[in-house]
Amino acid sequence: MTEALGSTATPESGRPEDEVAAKKGRRGGKRGKKGPFGRLALFYRQIVAELRKVVWPTRGQLSTYTTVVIVFVVIVIGLVTVIDYGFTNAVKYVFG
Repeated sequence: MTEALGSTATPESGRPEDEVAAKKGRRGGKRGKKGPFGRLALFYRQIVAELRKVVWPTRGQLSTYTTVVIVFVVIVIGLVTVIDYGFTNAVKYVFG
């Protein structure tokens, strides 16, 4: 039987699917050997490493973002209030 053109498997190297299946059977190196406290310590070390990658905003950016959020919330509150007032009057008109 012939292989398709561009196939990654060659007769002398074996099939790649067999290698993947063989690797899935074993447990992961260091992670599989650590106890629960070791895994917890690794988890917290990874958290700290990720937090070091964060680009924190400057004080000016933070105040700008805060102002934008507060203004947006006030606008949405006003919009919801107007819609609620309109529905209240409509319900009072319809149901008396």
